[in-house]
Amino acid sequence: MILFPAIDILDGRAVRLSLGKRDTATVYGEPAELAKKWADLGAEFLHVVDLNAAFDNAAVNEKQIEDIRRAVKIPVQLGGGFKSMDRIAHCLDNLGIDRAIIGSAAVTNPALFQEAAKKYGGRIICGIDERNGRVSIKGWVEDGGITPVELCAKVKSAGVTTVVYTDISRDGTLTGANVGKTYLLQKLSGLNIIASGGVASAEDIRALKEKGIYGAILGKSLYEKTLDLSEALRIAAR
Repeated sequence: MILFPAIDILDGRAVRLSLGKRDTATVYGEPAELAKKWADLGAEFLHVVDLNAAFDNAAVNEKQIEDIRRAVKIPVQLGGGFKSMDRIAHCLDNLGIDRAIIGSAAVTNPALFQEAAKKYGGRIICGIDERNGRVSIKGWVEDGGITPVELCAKVKSAGVTTVVYTDISRDGTLTGANVGKTYLLQKLSGLNIIASGGVASAEDIRALKEKGIYGAILGKSLYEKTLDLSEALRIAAR
């Protein structure tokens, strides 16, 4: 199982939000310094989210993303505000990002999603954010009118093999991963599912590992020190 330490960037600083709400941001420091910290502790992959791009469609964190890319040699996947091929190409071709996470556009602009998947193959992954059994879009404020299983089928037909699945009700809460829903989505879709939202402890890592989940994103648990990255990596590698 691959573990993805998360670095969410808002106004140039690394932050964590609770339930995705902007006004709950807690600042944890400089993004590149944290990237290097997680890489030095053995992380295999980083999960970065440009919150300004997601909230405001504003590319104000380019320097921080470039700094992260220069600071580490491990792969980096980036989410937030992918609404055009120009933005996708800029991040993948110019900034050196390894994978782009496309969320809302997978629902609102399937032609764009398919074009990106055709051009970049495995470098495109889908972000599926779920609330009460439905996909939420546009910063989690709108109902996408589709279920996670239905959206998985659509992106799979476009050639995508990997999905970041976020249980919105648990994001940033340290209440534990939704192992059951994550496992069911992976089983029904046949895709590689990365669990996101609520991962709080070594027990969460063990439970996800036992179910054969492809990966997990580690956010607030690392920053609030309820989970030790070195221990988590040892569990994931067993």
